[in-house]
Amino acid sequence: MIYNYIVENYKAGEPIFLKDLPGKSRDYLRQEMKGLVDEGKMERLSNGVYYLPYTTAFGTEGTVYVGQYVEKKYLSAGGKVSGFVTGMQLVNQLGFTTQNPARYEVSSNAATTRQRKDVFNGIEIYVYKPVAEVTERNKKALQFLDLMSVIDKYSEVSGDSLKKKLRQYVDSVKLDFQVVKEYLPLYPDKIFRNMYQGGLIGELV
Repeated sequence: MIYNYIVENYKAGEPIFLKDLPGKSRDYLRQEMKGLVDEGKMERLSNGVYYLPYTTAFGTEGTVYVGQYVEKKYLSAGGKVSGFVTGMQLVNQLGFTTQNPARYEVSSNAATTRQRKDVFNGIEIYVYKPVAEVTERNKKALQFLDLMSVIDKYSEVSGDSLKKKLRQYVDSVKLDFQVVKEYLPLYPDKIFRNMYQGGLIGELV
């Protein structure tokens, strides 16, 4: 029974995508999931997305958080690396700006167009098509290049502080600049200026 599989493989509140569940017939799976929702064993989040209901420590009904949804759908679909956080959200996460982005921004293999918008519980998620398919091997390089393409637009730090923070970042993720150089031609020329100002142009030599 599909319910037993779900209980054994998913945590309460974790988004469950119909496409990830085992079964030859999607229509049959939908019928099964509808029955589980009607019985109160499952909750339907949106079309094709469900979760196991749970109660929080405060006694309220739990839900799925946007970060969990983004992670499962866009960043690690099917348990494999499939995307990364980008844009102002990335710049904020790395401490280059104190501005809190009003939306999620991700570059993901799930994107079929250059840009599209998803909405989760009123929160906008902008999904961009990456310059190349995101894999475990190139994720860090593509995310770094995305960062360098917007750092001049969003960063609140500059000069030596910028160079220090960028160096800390590339060291912490153990960035392979040989991989970076493979994808560099796919980005605008201003990447070179931003890397020079960030004290990283020497890494390309």
